Amino acid sequence: MSAAKGKQRSGRMVTDPLEESIRRIIQEIGEDPGRDGLLRTPRRVAESMRFLTSGYQQNVDRVLNGALYEVAYDEMVIVKDIEVFSMCEHHLLPFFGRCHVAYIPTKKVIGLSKIPRLVDLFARRLQVQERLTTQIAETIMEKINPRGVGVVIEAKHLCMIMRGVEKQNSVAVTSAMLGVFRHEIETREEFLALVRMKSQ
Repeated sequence: MSAAKGKQRSGRMVTDPLEESIRRIIQEIGEDPGRDGLLRTPRRVAESMRFLTSGYQQNVDRVLNGALYEVAYDEMVIVKDIEVFSMCEHHLLPFFGRCHVAYIPTKKVIGLSKIPRLVDLFARRLQVQERLTTQIAETIMEKINPRGVGVVIEAKHLCMIMRGVEKQNSVAVTSAMLGVFRHEIETREEFLALVRMKSQ
């Protein structure tokens, strides 16, 4: 039986510590966790938080699962408009948007479906957008040693939209450029032009 469902121990029910913490939060903000609408909320929130932070239990090598292939290809590979959802580590509020990833291989390429999975691995942790962008780029650089990697994330942050400055239309844009994407203006501009290009 999972911890979320509790365990019988010495004649009493021991519940999930995360679930109990959420129940206490509900009490602290002035609500009654015992009322009908909130009875199951601590369990639901605990399950939701574990899913949204499941990246801590994932491993890059298991996610890539050997999908690194030797291919005679030396032009840019780009996967754009990857949906990204993460949690701001400062306020535990979501930020969400799109991630664009490009690299120029030397000897190996990554299976295309693995790039969104890699994005999810790092996004499903408590994050700041800047670190998330860098982690994706550095991991690809480490795993296949391409000529360069470019990553751009465009995201809206609920900590800005719902609270604080309350700017509903603001979008944060971060980039990480490694190798030729950093050193060669033409390569970088090609990537950014492809990101701006509307999909058919």
